[in-house]
Formats: sequence, structure tokens, C-alpha cells
Amino acid sequence: MNEPVKPAGKALWHGRFAGGPSDELMAFTESLSFDQKLWADDIAGSLAHVAGLAHAGIISDLERDLIVEALHDVAGEMAAGTFVFGAGDEDIHTAVERRVTEIAGPAGAKLHTGRSRNDQSATDVRRWMKRELAVVAGRIVDLQEVLIARAEQAEGVYLPGYTHLQRAQPVLLAHHLLAHGWALGRDVARILDALVRIDVSPLGAGALAGSSLPLDPDFVATELAFAARFENSMDAVGSRDHVAEALFALTMVAINLSRIGEEFVLWTSEEFGFATLDDGYATGSSMLPQKKNPDIAELARGKAGRAIGNLTGFLATMKGLPLSYNRDYQEDKEPLFDAVEQVTLALGAVSGMIATAKWNTERMQQAADAEVNSATDLAEWLVQRGTPFRDAHSLVGKLVRRHVAGEGSLRSLVEAEAALGPDAAALVAPGVAVQRRTTPGGAGPAAVATQMLRFKNKVHELREAVAAYVR
Repeated sequence: MNEPVKPAGKALWHGRFAGGPSDELMAFTESLSFDQKLWADDIAGSLAHVAGLAHAGIISDLERDLIVEALHDVAGEMAAGTFVFGAGDEDIHTAVERRVTEIAGPAGAKLHTGRSRNDQSATDVRRWMKRELAVVAGRIVDLQEVLIARAEQAEGVYLPGYTHLQRAQPVLLAHHLLAHGWALGRDVARILDALVRIDVSPLGAGALAGSSLPLDPDFVATELAFAARFENSMDAVGSRDHVAEALFALTMVAINLSRIGEEFVLWTSEEFGFATLDDGYATGSSMLPQKKNPDIAELARGKAGRAIGNLTGFLATMKGLPLSYNRDYQEDKEPLFDAVEQVTLALGAVSGMIATAKWNTERMQQAADAEVNSATDLAEWLVQRGTPFRDAHSLVGKLVRRHVAGEGSLRSLVEAEAALGPDAAALVAPGVAVQRRTTPGGAGPAAVATQMLRFKNKVHELREAVAAYVR
């Protein structure tokens, strides 16, 4: 191993300064504590950059080979957990370059030729995002497939549909589950759409203006499997809208999981009793022996607030920054890393919770069969016979009011009403109303069967689209 060409602990920018950085400055500005996560991407970017330097004739093939070998050595140390960080390692970029120079000697000191940490960091984060957001998208598709399986198992099961958290009309359980599935599909689409703008290489932009050296940004973009290279060097290093966009997409995933969580909190309560959690996806109480708590569902709600905070905090960081690079951009990583981690964990936990839950179908259907849940069907029955809807609505509403006041069952009141009678009263019978939803996309059996086929096809398309980004 070659000896290092400069003492450990010196900053990359030490030549401009007569003295070293203060401890307070280093403690406040370091990012190594969280950007270590980027080591594989930093080494991949450096390998492409070195290949580009040799391609442009800026370094010799021998120097290239020495640096490449050193980079692979560093990768091995990182992977094995034997890499030793030095006191002067401000970030993962500094650490990798310092160690490469220790191994490769004078050739290693050429690693940073034509490159700034500005374009280097931007490249690392984009590479990381391409990989990790594709993983998140795949986890969402996994959850969609869980919803498909549970919807198929729930054939014929129905429950009340709600508006304003008040019972509205009976719907098939499959329809309710697929409603979440379609929302999650939009989450996947948002991530895939964001990946198009993420898939751009900033390498070669330098600090902000490119380089006087004969670099070839298209070459390194291809080496790194980016779809394109930057068009404007200042924009390449001075923008983080792709991070904000990704944070928004992740926040919407978290919000959709939160809505599922809220329903499971309600459904698994004794007051609703629509579902029972598997023991492996519930917790107990440290004091109350009888408790079975929906902690996954509750944390799905809570983590959404955390994701919203990550998004809004980063937007506030970005809002007043002039071109080009500013150190404020260091604040892109922690909210991004946290959002990806928390959403990934939530997707796995919620998937397991839904996959193993037991539906209490009798309780669901008993709630759905409440007579007043057929009120809209009674009004529409009148409409089909020529009554203006507003008049039909008023007539049925008065019958519901009399029923609620204790004048009799809704069915008996309907049967006695001259404008309705026995044929209309049959609509109030248990299980009838849910069968009457016939419009495309509606909650009735035929419409849901068609919807299921369309949803399966959509999920298959999303799975294939996500696979294109998984390398």
C-alpha cells in the first residue's frame, strides 16, 4: 500500500486557508453521519468519472487502473465494515477520496480532477434515489397485490360505505379494498414520473460552470446508466426540485397508508367490530391485560405527519436560494433518507396487517343491512317510474324521519305508502341494495368483477414499469 500524499485531517480546501477548521465548524457542517449511506453510489460515480478522465486523455490508462483498483478496495472495506473514517472526513466524498489517495498514491490525488463535490453529491443522491424509489414503488405494488388477494377472498361480502363517517350505502368489501388499491396505483405513477426527472446525470457540471478540461458528460452519464445528462451546469448543481418532488410522492404514499390505518383503527374497535388483527400484527398493553392494540395502523397515521414535516421543511429550505449551489442543499438528504425509510417500513407492516386480518363478515353485513341504508334505492325506484328526483328524495326522507321517530320499520312504512308499496318495500330486505349498483366503476357485483380485471391489468403494468428501474 502506498503512503498517503497529504496528512490525514486536512480539508480538501485547506490550501486557501492559513489555519485549519475549528471544531465547532466541523461539528456543525459535517454530513458524514448521514451521507455514509451513499458510499456505493459515491464509488460508482468515481469509477465513471475516472473512466471519463481516461477517455478524455486527462489521466493515463495506468493511473486510471490504479485509481479503479483503489476504489474497489475501498468498496470492499465499506461492504465489510472495516473502513476507518478519519478526523478530517467531512462527508462520504472526502472519506472515499482520502482513502483512495492513501492506497493509490499520487494517482489517487487525480481522482477529483474536473469534479466538484457539488456535482459529485448531486450525482450520488440521484443514483440513490433511482434505486431506492424503485424499491418503494415495488413495495407499493406488493401492497396492491395483497389488496387483490383479500378482495378475491371477500367475494360477496359487503359492509356499509360511509360519507362523513356516517353510513351511506352498502358496498362490496372488494370494492372498498380496491378503492385503496387505485389510490396506491397513483402513488406508483407519481414515483415513476418523478424518476424520469431524477434520471439525469449532473456529473461534469463541476462547481457550477463546467470545466476547461475536455470532459465528456455524455460519456459518464452512459457509464452511470443515466437516461440523459444535464443541459445547464448551474441548474444541475443548483436545483433540488427532484428531491422535493420525490418527498411529495412519498408523502402521498404515507397519507394513503394513514387513511388505511385510520380505517383499521375503527374497524378493529369493539364499536365497529368489522375486523380482527392477527396476533403477529397487533400489540398488547403494559397494564391492561385484555388489550389488543392496532399499533401498525396508528403508526401509519403518525408517520404521515413525519413525512409531511420532511416535505414542508425542505420546501422552506429551498424557497429563497439563489443560483447556484448553496450549502443549504446539504439538508436534502436527511428528510429524503428518512421519508424513504419510514414509508418502506410502513408499506411492509401495513401489507402484513391487511394480509393476515380476519374479516368479521356478519358484523359488516349486519351494519350494512340497516333499513335506512336502502333510502337511495327507494328514491331511485321512484325516479325510474317518473317521479322527479327531488320529490322522490323528499318523500323517502319523510319516511326515514318517521321510522327514526319510532313509527314503525322502514319496510312497513314503505309498503303502506301509496307511491311505493310492496314492490318497493322488497328493496329494504337484507342484501338487496348492494346488488343494485350497476354503473361502471360502482360497488355492485358485476361492476366490481369488471373493475377487478382492470385493476389486475393495471397492477401488472405498474410491476413491469417498476422493474425497468430495478437494477
